[in-house]
Amino acid sequence: MKPTIAFVTGGYSGEAEISYKSALTISANIDREKYTAYTIDIRKDGWWYTPENGNPQIVDKNDFSIQVGGNTIYFDAVLIGIHGTPGEDGKLQGYFDMLGLPYTSCDVSTSALTFNKRFTTAVAAMGGIHVAKSVMLVADLFDNPETLVKQLQFPVFVKPNNGGSSIGMSKVLAPSEELGTAIEKAFREDNQVLVEEFIAGREITVGVLRTEGEIITLPLTEIKSQNEFFDFEAKYLGKSEEITPAQVPDSIAEKVRAAAKKIYSLLNCRGIVRMDFIYNEAVGEPFFLEVNTVPGQSEASIVPQQVKAYGWTLKEFYSRLIDEALSGNQGLGPQQGSGQ
Repeated sequence: MKPTIAFVTGGYSGEAEISYKSALTISANIDREKYTAYTIDIRKDGWWYTPENGNPQIVDKNDFSIQVGGNTIYFDAVLIGIHGTPGEDGKLQGYFDMLGLPYTSCDVSTSALTFNKRFTTAVAAMGGIHVAKSVMLVADLFDNPETLVKQLQFPVFVKPNNGGSSIGMSKVLAPSEELGTAIEKAFREDNQVLVEEFIAGREITVGVLRTEGEIITLPLTEIKSQNEFFDFEAKYLGKSEEITPAQVPDSIAEKVRAAAKKIYSLLNCRGIVRMDFIYNEAVGEPFFLEVNTVPGQSEASIVPQQVKAYGWTLKEFYSRLIDEALSGNQGLGPQQGSGQ
């Protein structure tokens, strides 16, 4: 009997828009000959399954089951495609762990840690990884942006500490009123704001996954943004050039790959993640920026480009993610089996 898979999309944040774009790619490339798959839309107004010819049905959160044709459908594993909360910050992972239901992303602790950019770079730095100098502002404790000037060199990036897709992010070239404006913008998205020194260099990003017991790095991508930096518009509206595979010397590529594998192990990652680096030629090392534990999968996204450059089809890629989850030691939930 084919494993029964729940593919979850949607989410509670502004990144839901990106989740739905990713869903088009993922859903079209799930191998239906290997798996029976159902799409679950997780929204603030409820968790829903919509049959091809029927009305939306609420998901039973007691055991994460749905009703199809008079039968109760349980799942063997979950393919997580939600960017932002609750799919990328550990909340859903904790729920699935309580049910004993395996899933394709990082576990609770890793998801929660990596959703916080400052905590992530702090752990990476303790592991010997190069990171940019930064300070974190907390809404209730922050008074004056002028205090930042004494701690950081400009330019700086100002961004929400928790979140992704470059929403609420700004680049500030020098101490000015723009700093306060950028901080206010970021605080509209999060109650923690990260102010990080600009690192000059080549922007390189790489997908990393564990499959068949081996940590694999996909071909690197170099990003050349038409905007001031790789913001939402550059990421999703075509305002950037993404070169895959990156045209960089082997010596640079090897340093990035080695750092990415080390971080994957250090943070105890699972499934596919995407890590962003700046390679600073003056230092001769890659500087780690952040890790995305549910990276974008839309047609405009980087990981699908890297998968194809590696020589896999997207169908093979998603099958590997699902099979890795199914082969884990998380065990089955109370449903104990496929489908019904």
